[in-house]
Amino acid sequence: MSQEKHATSNSAPRSPMGQMMPVAKAKDFKGSIAKLIGYLGKHKWTILFVCILALASTVFTILGPKILGQATDEIFTGFMKQIAGTGSIDFGRVGRIVLWLAGLYGIASIFSYLQGFVMSAVTAEVTFKLRKDISEKMHKLPLGYYDKTTYGEVLSRITNDVDTISHTLNQSLTQMITSVASLTGISVMMLTISWQLTLATLCVIPVSMIVVLMIVKKSQRHFKDQQKYLGRVNGHVEEMFSSHVVVKAFGGEDDSLKIFGEYNEALYKAAWKANFLSGLTMPIITFIGNLAYVAICILGGYYTVNGTMTVGGIQAFIQYVRSFTQPIAQMANISNVLQHTAAAAERVFDLLDEQEEAKEGANALSVNHDHTVPNTGTPVHISGHVDFKQVSFGYDPDKIIIRNFSAKVKPGQKIAIVGPTGAGKTTIVKLLMRFYDVTSGAITIDGHDIRMFKRDELRSLFGMVLQDTWLFHGTIADNIRYGRLDASDEEVQSAAIAAQADHFVRTLPDGYNMVLNEEANNISQGQKQLLTIARAILADPAILILDEATSSVDTRTEILIQKAMDNLMRGRTSFVIAHRLSTIRNADLILVMRDGDIVEQGTHTELIGKNGFYANLYNSQFEAAG
Repeated sequence: MSQEKHATSNSAPRSPMGQMMPVAKAKDFKGSIAKLIGYLGKHKWTILFVCILALASTVFTILGPKILGQATDEIFTGFMKQIAGTGSIDFGRVGRIVLWLAGLYGIASIFSYLQGFVMSAVTAEVTFKLRKDISEKMHKLPLGYYDKTTYGEVLSRITNDVDTISHTLNQSLTQMITSVASLTGISVMMLTISWQLTLATLCVIPVSMIVVLMIVKKSQRHFKDQQKYLGRVNGHVEEMFSSHVVVKAFGGEDDSLKIFGEYNEALYKAAWKANFLSGLTMPIITFIGNLAYVAICILGGYYTVNGTMTVGGIQAFIQYVRSFTQPIAQMANISNVLQHTAAAAERVFDLLDEQEEAKEGANALSVNHDHTVPNTGTPVHISGHVDFKQVSFGYDPDKIIIRNFSAKVKPGQKIAIVGPTGAGKTTIVKLLMRFYDVTSGAITIDGHDIRMFKRDELRSLFGMVLQDTWLFHGTIADNIRYGRLDASDEEVQSAAIAAQADHFVRTLPDGYNMVLNEEANNISQGQKQLLTIARAILADPAILILDEATSSVDTRTEILIQKAMDNLMRGRTSFVIAHRLSTIRNADLILVMRDGDIVEQGTHTELIGKNGFYANLYNSQFEAAG
């Protein structure tokens, strides 16, 4: 199927005065984190293994200061004996303690490496699944979603937001496990040295938690704003770069820069506030920890002088105190990362929770490659008989724009749909291909309600050629073959010949193997249109939808395109949205629309003879041309 893809790229919500509307706070912090945890469910045993590795690494690391304290005591005791003349330092014992210490730290490093390696694999799988789910969701969303959402906003969710989640899972999750294990283990080790000093140290925790909670409460709103405005900046940049020729042609640079400046300023303010508040956490936690450190040093010195503690004991305890504040600071930092992650996750899951197109029933009709419907008792061949039965539709159910539209189309007929801008011509096509479902009435193809078909198989019956051509980065042959992916090179060339495209393709560097760039602007507009027609011919659809494609090309190319379209329409039911009425004079049936209603229908000669609305439209084009 040759289906040109076009969607309206609206800008972000703006007030009537042109100013950006305020962004709401994160709606469900806990819910977003809970959904993210749900994505980790299938990896629970792997994550448990990571936890065990993290705990093992932490335990071996925590034992280090106490063993080092034993070495200090050995050196201090031996030194005192040496002064008293009763002995000397046992360097052999000190050496054995140092080797034990090196072994412990080496094992801890191995466990830490394994932990990071395994968690990286889990993170890659989770983010792969997230992106896969988003990609699948994008194909299930109704066209109306893309009518109200910018491309950049969607891209931001699948790139920036998923990357934020990936970074958190890869770094912060294991760091959180390590921090909790370190805090617990260090507390136990400190208790084995001095319970009095341990109680004094533990006073740091409630004070630190109060500070962290206060900062989290203040900064969460700004993290959410940061992600929102980042999406808007991306959306605006994508929109401006994809249409920069139009922007320059209409002198819209200043307006574009003004809008970008507003979005960028909002992003700057949100990011500055979020980062400033989160940046306060570490210095404050460190300051509180240093107060505790000073108190421990004074008390430890007092206990050592009194003989209550050894020099090695106080040295080990001081090391533990320095290590004790580190996991607290890490957990505070993780809380900031979690806010950022929750904001990103909420945006991702908002997209995944968007209402999808209504699902087909279990008995939905399918279509074979030969345009037959096999699951109807006796296989029925689709000949192209289309019947509109009192169709009514509105994008908003309260605002009906198509009212009681009825028309019968026989197989092989060429049907032209004409009317002024806003009459509902394109809407009829969207309903025919089930981009939207009718509000009331029905559209049938060979007697089958189109709502009974599977959407993708229904659309395989149609070939679509629009004014706005869509070609992708790839060879010319690949772009034509998009109409039928299993087509041979000979079939691709035959389609190009029928579409009057073969001659110009052969004059290009590399011919059919020439690579089109991302914008496909290394060939002309007319050449692009011929390639899309070749694609439709290769698809061999039962029904054609043609949006007059000759308005932006020269006369010679227009003749070529018209020949190609005549080849394409031969023997097929065709719907032509006509802008220049002179091109549809030979149509079998012309439907004249105004304000969503068919006001006239008939052949060109019949309608001109009525001297009604169609005759006025037709004559006005020649008057304007004259």
